[in-house]
Amino acid sequence: MATNSDTEEPWIDGLTIGEVLRETAKKYPAQDAVVFCSSGYRLSWSAFDAEVDRVACSLLSLGLRRGDHFGVWATNVPEWVVLQFATARIGAVLVTINPSYRTSELAHAVRQADLWGLALIDKFKTTDYFASLREAIPQMAMHAPGELNSSQFPKLRWVLSMRGETPTGAISWQELLARSGEVSAKQLQAAERQLNCSDPINIQYTSGTTGSPKGAMLSHRNILLNAYFAGLGQRFTHVDRICIPVPLYHCFGCVLGTLCSIVHGATMVFPAENFQAAATLQAIESEHCTAVYGVPTMFIGMMEHTDYPQHNLTSLRTGIMAGSPCPIELMKRVTNEMGANQMTIGYGQTEASPLITQTKADDSLELRVGTVGRPLPGIEVKVIDPETGVTLGDGQPGELCGRGHDVMIGYYNLPDKTAEAIDADGWLHTGDLAVREPNGYYRITGRLRDLIIRGGENVYPREIEELLYQHPAIQDVQVIGVPDRKFGEEVMAWVRLREGTTATSDDLKAFCKASLAYFKVPNYWKFVDSFPITVTGKIQKYKMREMSIEELGLQAVAKIETA
Repeated sequence: MATNSDTEEPWIDGLTIGEVLRETAKKYPAQDAVVFCSSGYRLSWSAFDAEVDRVACSLLSLGLRRGDHFGVWATNVPEWVVLQFATARIGAVLVTINPSYRTSELAHAVRQADLWGLALIDKFKTTDYFASLREAIPQMAMHAPGELNSSQFPKLRWVLSMRGETPTGAISWQELLARSGEVSAKQLQAAERQLNCSDPINIQYTSGTTGSPKGAMLSHRNILLNAYFAGLGQRFTHVDRICIPVPLYHCFGCVLGTLCSIVHGATMVFPAENFQAAATLQAIESEHCTAVYGVPTMFIGMMEHTDYPQHNLTSLRTGIMAGSPCPIELMKRVTNEMGANQMTIGYGQTEASPLITQTKADDSLELRVGTVGRPLPGIEVKVIDPETGVTLGDGQPGELCGRGHDVMIGYYNLPDKTAEAIDADGWLHTGDLAVREPNGYYRITGRLRDLIIRGGENVYPREIEELLYQHPAIQDVQVIGVPDRKFGEEVMAWVRLREGTTATSDDLKAFCKASLAYFKVPNYWKFVDSFPITVTGKIQKYKMREMSIEELGLQAVAKIETA
C-alpha cells in the first residue's frame, strides 16, 4: 500500500469553493482571473468575484437554495464558469451535462439528477440545444418561467437560456442578471454561512455500465484538495496562466482547470468553445500561457497542425496530459519540441475528483513516460487481486484501489452502485489494472471493466449494445474497442442480424446517432454469424479485438508504446 504526504497543510482545507474564491480575489484583485479568447471576455479576480456575487444573488431570487440541483448543458462559454462559482457560493449542486448528449441522454440526466434548474446555450455547430430541450420537455412551452410542472421531471422549475433567442417558458441570461438587486448582500452572506466543505457541490455523469450514466457526487473538499495538489505537482503560483482547451463539463476542465486556478491564483485561459488546435496554439502564444491541458489526441492535433511551426510557444512550462494512455514518443515531443519540459501525467477517474496519481514537474522523462506517477498527498493506493481482494506486492498486476479525500460521496440515488464502487473500508475500486514499482510509482497495465477510452471519453460497450438490441434487424451485438492512432481507441460493433432481415453499417450508424453522443457511435462494423466463445459459452472479446486488429490492419497502431 502506498501513500504520499506533504508537509505543508493545504490552505484551502476546510473552506468552501466560494470562500476560496473570495480569498484569491483579495490576494490578487487586479490580476487576470479568466480569459475567453474567442469572445474577448476578460475579468480580473476582483471583477470575477463581483460577477459571481451578482449571479449568486440572481439565482437566490429565483428560489435556488443550498442542496438544490442546477444543471449546465453547454460548451466552454463564460457563463458556464460564472455559474460554476455562483452555484457553489450559495451551496447549490452543479450538475455538469455533456454538450454532446442527445435528447434521450439529456432527459435521463435531468430526471435522474432531480434538476431544479437547467441552463443551456442555443446552438453549437450542428447541435440545436433548444430543439432537443423542446423534444425532451414539450410541456415547457405551456408554462410561465419558474412554473414548469412536468410529471416526467417533477423537480424542474427553471430553464435559463445563456444566449440566443429565449425559448417559451425560459428566461434569458439578461433577465436573470436583472434580478440580482432583489437579494441583498446580507441575504447572500446568510446563505454562505449555512455551507460546509463536506457538502455535495457537484454531480458529474459517467457513462453507465448498465446503459444509463451514473452521477458521481463530489464535495467542496473533494475537488478543492484535488485541485490544490494537482497544481502543486505543476508548481503553480499566481503568475501562471493555464490554457484550458478541455471541456468544462468534465473534471479535467472544472476541477483541474477552473478550481486549480482559484486555488493557486493562476489565470484560466479558454481558447474556444470546444477543442480547436489552431485556437489553442494561438491562445498559448497570445496569452503567454505557462501550462496547457489536454488528452493525448489534443496534443497530437496541435503538433500536426499546419500552423504549429509558426507559433511561439516559449512561455510553456508545464501542464497535465491525462484521459487516456500517453504514447511515449508524443510525451518526448511535448517536453522537448513543444517546450513544456515540466509536463505531468495524471491518472484517475470522475469518482476520484478526478486525480489519484500524478507525476511531478521535476520527474525524469523516464518516469513521466513510463508511469502515471505516485498518489497525491493524503491518498492511499493499493493493488489487489481482483478475485481474492488480497493486497499484492510490487511488480504484481492487480486492480488499483484508492482511498482518501478524493473519493466521491457516492452515486446520486444509486446506493447499490455506490456499494459496488466503494467498499466497506472506503476503498474506491477503479476497475483498472496496475502495477506498483519499487519506487512507489504506478503503471496502468489494462482494464478489468469492459470499457473503451476514445480521445479521453469513457465509452461503456453495454450502453451501445443495449441501444442496438432495440433495432429490429439485430439478433445479437457485441461492442469492443480497437486501437486508433488519433483517439487511442475507436468503437467497433460486431453484429449478428436476424434471419431474413437486412441492415447496412450506414443504417445502424444513423440509428445510433439519433440516441447517442457522437463519440459512442461505432466507427467500425462487422457482420457475423457467430462470436468467438469459451467452452462455457462466454463471449471472448479479447479474441474479437485480436481478429479485428488483424482484419483492419491495425497491427502497427496496436504496438504503440504508452505510459
